[in-house]
Amino acid sequence: MNTYDIIVRPLETEKAFALREQQQYVFVVHMKANKLEIKRAVEEIYRVDVDRVRTMVMAGKANKMRGRRVVRRRTPWKKAVVTLAAGERIKALEA
Repeated sequence: MNTYDIIVRPLETEKAFALREQQQYVFVVHMKANKLEIKRAVEEIYRVDVDRVRTMVMAGKANKMRGRRVVRRRTPWKKAVVTLAAGERIKALEA
């Protein structure tokens, strides 16, 4: 798998912004990527030292169409919380 295929995008939520104070960054990653691949990809793309990677699979939620009985499901996705080494920051995501 290509390095740029592993990291889909950074996740920008209130909780993700709060974690940045603790040197933790949240990314949406490829479903089949493991922790070692995610660590290597973040280190290569952002040029930082990664201390720890935690992953979780987020369940797809149901979407209901207004006025209809149709229920659609969103696809599940994988989230990774990357903890950087002491003193490290990703300047590209701080803006």
